[in-house]
Amino acid sequence: MREDIASIRKEYTQAELTEQSVLKNPFEQFEKWFQQALDSEIIEPTAMVLSTVNPEGQPFQRTVLLKTFNNDGFVFYTNYESRKADHLNHNPRVSLLFPWYSLERQVTITGHVEKVSTKESLKYFLSRPKGSQLGAWVSNQSEVISSRSILETKLAQMKQKFKDGKIPLPDHWGGYRVIPESIEFWQGRKSRLHDRIYFQKDGKNSWNISRLSP
Repeated sequence: MREDIASIRKEYTQAELTEQSVLKNPFEQFEKWFQQALDSEIIEPTAMVLSTVNPEGQPFQRTVLLKTFNNDGFVFYTNYESRKADHLNHNPRVSLLFPWYSLERQVTITGHVEKVSTKESLKYFLSRPKGSQLGAWVSNQSEVISSRSILETKLAQMKQKFKDGKIPLPDHWGGYRVIPESIEFWQGRKSRLHDRIYFQKDGKNSWNISRLSP
């Protein structure tokens, strides 16, 4: 049992976030922080933790990659027959977490998902490297397999199958858009008195802004 880790501690001093400095549109504030994450060259700035709940009420998390965002929401792509997709079919309510630790920041989003159009999924699919396109055909995501060789064998089969033409969009693959109902911007501060600016959508499709105690 490790007890010495309790002494690991870091003061957060890089920045602050106030009601006066935060942009009044949460998507514009996200765009600002996201660009700063890109400019800082942190590892995987698009990585976000997606939380879902299975039909028995058990929460699950996994990291997915943000592929686009605008005022309509935040889009990621996956296998529509995966475990996460099964959860979303039963309960479309989710949360996202962007853990930008090196910037002493987090962004947390809650809302629900909707599938993006086939046209939108196809546009993104065709922009992927060929290996990633083949991967969407190879993996029956979340299914138990006996060894990695199964994947390698199927990859070779898919390469042969599609060697003479474009790789089509699989019917079982596409995007989800997370439509936010709340967005929280968390900035680390000294003495654990962090800044937490919270946007919550009201019934008129506007955003209320408040500060949360750390």
